[in-house]
Amino acid sequence: MRYTLEELAKSIDHSLLQPTMTDSDLEVGCQQAIAYGTASVCIKPYYVRRAAELLAGTGVAVGTVIGFPHGGSVTEVKRYETEIACKDGATEIDMVINIGKALSGDWEYVEADIRTVTEEAHRHGAIVKVIFENDFMPDDAIKIRLCHLCEKVNADFVKTSTGYGFVKGADGKYSYKGATEHDLALMRTTCSPKVQVKAAGGVRDLDALMRARDLGTTRVGATATAVMLEEYKRRVAAGETEETAGELGAGGY
Repeated sequence: MRYTLEELAKSIDHSLLQPTMTDSDLEVGCQQAIAYGTASVCIKPYYVRRAAELLAGTGVAVGTVIGFPHGGSVTEVKRYETEIACKDGATEIDMVINIGKALSGDWEYVEADIRTVTEEAHRHGAIVKVIFENDFMPDDAIKIRLCHLCEKVNADFVKTSTGYGFVKGADGKYSYKGATEHDLALMRTTCSPKVQVKAAGGVRDLDALMRARDLGTTRVGATATAVMLEEYKRRVAAGETEETAGELGAGGY
């Protein structure tokens, strides 16, 4: 295997964001993150304080989301969300850009929005991952512009997706790609090494996880943590060393 189990686990932000997850589900999810030694949990904002208690001393960071999932909150609300999350114990902040403003080309607004959240998070010692929601972006030019803005305001990560950016088709049905190989390569190439890349959505099996790592991502948002890491253990136990080519963009978290 080209990655160790620990390397893969420490690249996972264990996602606990589904609307229907109960307090009990969230606690179980935190315990699962501890058991597998993930980089973090990315958890609903109201549960940050409890997650910080559960994860204290475990090496698993507490992350949460800001302006989630559509990014339409006013900037001051996003700043305040960030302040409260950090005071409650979050050390990682995943913020959603104002998607409509980006599509409108109002780059001054978009830059100020990202800058405000980044500065607030950094004031508390937290890192910031900026979510583009690439499924909504019509071309690479917008993604490149967003990468440049994130670097300009000293954001720590650029991130592909929320996991919930479903696009309505002509037939009325919703579909979703999430992280794609094209977008991960584009974002990694566009940003300097000081800005890391996070994949979210579509990374649902071990091969896709390793492929995302191959493309230069250092974090992957996932709900399928146990599936991926148990498959790693199975392959090692079976003496398997070759992996198939995993595909990205097959679905949400």
